[in-house]
Order: sequence, then C-alpha cells, then structure tokens
Amino acid sequence: MRHLLPLLCFMLIATTGQAEEWVVKRKVANNFSDTRDAVVMAIENRGLVINYISHMSDMLDRTGADLGATRKIYAQAEIIEFCSAGLSRKMMELDPHNIPLCPFAISIYTLPDETATTWVSYRQPRGNAAAMAASLLEEIAGEAGQ
Repeated sequence: MRHLLPLLCFMLIATTGQAEEWVVKRKVANNFSDTRDAVVMAIENRGLVINYISHMSDMLDRTGADLGATRKIYAQAEIIEFCSAGLSRKMMELDPHNIPLCPFAISIYTLPDETATTWVSYRQPRGNAAAMAASLLEEIAGEAGQ
C-alpha cells in the first residue's frame, strides 16, 4: 500500500496538468461587449463566416432554474463558432480524422464575482493539424484584448 500512494499522487498531478492543456484562456482588459465585438470583427475581417453564437450564460441560467440549481456560473458567456472553408479543407485533406477540430469556437465570458474581468478561451488544437488552426485562433483571440 505504501508503494501505491506515490503512484496515485503522480497520476493526480499528471491528470491535473493535462486538464489545463486542452484549453487556452486569457484575461483581457476590455469589458464583455467590447471583447465579443472584437472577436466578431477579427473573425469577419478574415473573411470567415460565423456559424452560430451560443448564449451559454442564458442557457445555463434557464436550465439551472429547471434543475433547481441556484449557483450562477457566468455573469455573461457566449461561444462564437466559425469556419474557414480553406483551412478546414486543408486540415481534412491532411487527415480526415481532424473533423472534431471544426467548427472553430472562441468563448468570451465573465464570472459572477469578477465582472470587471473578461476571459477569452478556445480549445487547444491537437494532432497533425494543430499548427494550422492554432495560429488562426491565437490571432483572433489576441485581437480581443486590443
């Protein structure tokens, strides 16, 4: 049993580190509305098409009430899904199993107790197409804080 404890600690540390690696998140100086508008503009200025805007905070508030949950998770939260036909095509030609990387999504949110802080986050691209998608997402998210 004594030998099992170090192994369990190592597994916990490894899992905790991996949990953060799948998401890129950053604080930005702008308020929620300005940040969301900057992300939309950054996407559209590249000639990309926004597929959908998910109003996550509204949905969680609505369904939370139905489930009897009282904790407010976000003050405001939206996920902007978009596509680049050219980039998506290149990624799928490289490997058709890259399909989960599309559509791209960038989240903008504020937390209830930190409404002066806005967060921008996205899934960290993985695999053989990661470099193709990572630079696009980094550029767009970077423009949100300017």
